[in-house]
Amino acid sequence: MSTSKPPTETPAPDSTPCPTQPTYSNLGEVRAHLLPSKACRPRPPGSHPTDLHSPAPPLPKKTLTRTQSLPTRGAPRPSSTRAGQPQRPLLGSNSVEDSQVEARPACPPEELASFLPDVTRGLFHDLHHQGTVHAALAARQLQGLRAIHARLGARLMGGRPGPWHPGHGFRLLDSSPCVESGDALYYRVVRVEEEVWHILAAKVPKPGAEVPPPRGQELQASLPPHFNVQGLCGLVPKGALPAAPWRGSAMLVAEVPERTVAQWLAEVSGQGPAEFVWVVALLLLQLSAALELLEARGAVLVQLRPENLLLAAPRGCQAASPPRLLLADFGRFRWLSPGTPGAHAQQLGCLLRDMLSPATPSASPLAAGLERLAAQLPQSQPTAAQTRGALQALLWGPGPELRCRGTPLGSWLQVRRALLLLHLAERAAGGEVPGLEDWLCCEYLAEATEASLSHALALLWD
Repeated sequence: MSTSKPPTETPAPDSTPCPTQPTYSNLGEVRAHLLPSKACRPRPPGSHPTDLHSPAPPLPKKTLTRTQSLPTRGAPRPSSTRAGQPQRPLLGSNSVEDSQVEARPACPPEELASFLPDVTRGLFHDLHHQGTVHAALAARQLQGLRAIHARLGARLMGGRPGPWHPGHGFRLLDSSPCVESGDALYYRVVRVEEEVWHILAAKVPKPGAEVPPPRGQELQASLPPHFNVQGLCGLVPKGALPAAPWRGSAMLVAEVPERTVAQWLAEVSGQGPAEFVWVVALLLLQLSAALELLEARGAVLVQLRPENLLLAAPRGCQAASPPRLLLADFGRFRWLSPGTPGAHAQQLGCLLRDMLSPATPSASPLAAGLERLAAQLPQSQPTAAQTRGALQALLWGPGPELRCRGTPLGSWLQVRRALLLLHLAERAAGGEVPGLEDWLCCEYLAEATEASLSHALALLWD
């Protein structure tokens, strides 16, 4: 833009120059000032000179059609990328890929009612029946929690790489391992497929370590995709990485670990007791979810070791969020009939006591509850699903004051769901993105029933 002023035209003898107007950022005001002002029009005889500086009349307000401004079910979501910039084809452990939703045209007014949920229409027709309103609100809250849980799960597990294909290319990012577990070394590897590339990890057996039997990998590969189970993507083909610092074959895994649970326990000595105990409970909760999947298949791990439990950064979450636990050691297991009680209870009790050892005994109510659970596991012999329910109750309630028989746990569950939805709405209004802990809490309240809450309280406090 040039900084020189435009030439000034000489006014006619019978006209007065137009006053210089400021530049406005409002489009309507700019258009209004582009119209000829009163000073540029012929003045009738006897008009007052002060009329020269009177502002131009405003433009008439534009009337918007209401049906065009209502949101539709197919309206596109706001994207985090700028317009005109292509998204990077990075699909690694720390990348997020959101599906694009195409916009649909606005619908006529007579079709808007079809987009309203059935529960809302029922509320409008039965406002005089308080019980019907409460039941409809409870059903809508549960439906909302399940929808939020599904969307958060898609973000946390999105961009999962598929199996290896002959057309893939490979590149080694680091010559030194990023993590050393009890029986394996992990190297960061890039797998390229046309214009899409994934950051994976190559799992290499440690020199001198016992080679796991093939049946362990077969069990791991047969499991469905799970948030807390290490995903396999095939073997690194021979000759694909000539400068690899290992010999022999290496297994490709979908998640790049950052450390092991044993390393994390050695690093958190200076952490506050309350925060440390909270993260321990979240890690045990995720481990119980993975073991629940194994017990449903009739498989029981022989040994759970902190040095073989991996921690990774949750996808699309803040750096300060709790880590994601990955079950990666399937070398030694045995088969049992599905639903066998207490398959992992003894090991979980020992592991929980070992993880709580750096914390001050009974430093918080949660720490006291975890210590009680560690003592109850060998005696009650619960399943992994029941242990997960007890950990959920310790984290998000109900507390021991509601363990009496006859307590309306269903009412507590409805209130807790409403409070969680309000909490998520307040955080979303402030621009905060829900994280791993919010997803786990949504999963708990969306699946919980009065019977499961009663059993969790009995396991913890009876």
